Amino acid sequence: MNNKGFHVAVVGATGAVGQQMLKTLEKRDFPISQLTLLSSARSAGKAISFKGNEVIVQEAKPESFDGVDIALFSAGGSVSKTLAPEAAERGAIVIDNTSAFRMDPSVPLVVPEVNKEDLREHRGIIANPNCSTIQMVAALEPLRRAFGLKKIIVSTYQAVSGAGAKAVEELNEQTKAIINGENYEPGILPVGSGKKHYQIAFNAIPQIDKFEENGYTFEEMKMINETKKIMHMPQLHVAATCVRLPVATGHSESVYFEVEKQGLNASDIQEQLKEAPGIVLEDNPSEQVYPMPANCVGKNDVFVGRIRKDLDEDAGFHMWVVSDNLLKGAAWNSVQIAETLIEMGLVQAK
Repeated sequence: MNNKGFHVAVVGATGAVGQQMLKTLEKRDFPISQLTLLSSARSAGKAISFKGNEVIVQEAKPESFDGVDIALFSAGGSVSKTLAPEAAERGAIVIDNTSAFRMDPSVPLVVPEVNKEDLREHRGIIANPNCSTIQMVAALEPLRRAFGLKKIIVSTYQAVSGAGAKAVEELNEQTKAIINGENYEPGILPVGSGKKHYQIAFNAIPQIDKFEENGYTFEEMKMINETKKIMHMPQLHVAATCVRLPVATGHSESVYFEVEKQGLNASDIQEQLKEAPGIVLEDNPSEQVYPMPANCVGKNDVFVGRIRKDLDEDAGFHMWVVSDNLLKGAAWNSVQIAETLIEMGLVQAK
């Protein structure tokens, strides 16, 4: 804590993403003069260590945000819808990690490497995009700027931590049960409130979130709509298929995209990504070098590999994109937005 810093509140401080937010704030040595940790009444009273100090978690209420400069929200959409406007009304800048405000036309949806200038338009609330959207647009934006972008078709291979800590626990327990020949009863995936639940261990579930009337899941529609909003390209062709895999942390994506410029090859794509902020190129097939979720855990970057030109479409390319969904997909992107607000002079300590 320091006197020159900001009063920061973390809502959902005891959850998986909230915990990662705190670790990220500590690791980045974010300038904090006062830290307020907030949660539901059930978790209030817990003590959490931050920079060697014990901070008591309080129940989140509207008055909790009096004097707060920056409020990081990750406690579910219903909490954000109720408390984020209250926090903003009290002068805090809210960075919300839920889907509550992402498609609100008056709320910027921001990945700093892609569209940080949108932060200038905020009215007190800034939305953090979906984890699977963040890593994809971070990888595509340098290519869009250099070569234009016409179409994206993405298939995701998403980690169970995206469904919360209990889903990871279910994966671990199911794996042990199957190996030991014991019975088990799935209870969380694909959707906790759904009519049916399926085994995730040794399986792949082609459903993340609920199905919409058009046959796409809510997760797939999030990727489609958020990508268009972040890139300011309502005309962009985007399709997504989102799949849950028995991986604890780290989302992977197979991305097919078409650029506007003709006559490019894979090395042109690689050259752009080599210098791109927040991107690590791991692409050497002859040495079997490519990104994998097991190697990205705990890292803030987006890793890209398996870049190759489509065999039939001259402007088409394929790539493999991997990132820690709890960091770049959530906590780090949120903290990065806060750091960017400071750099751009858009937030001042009270």
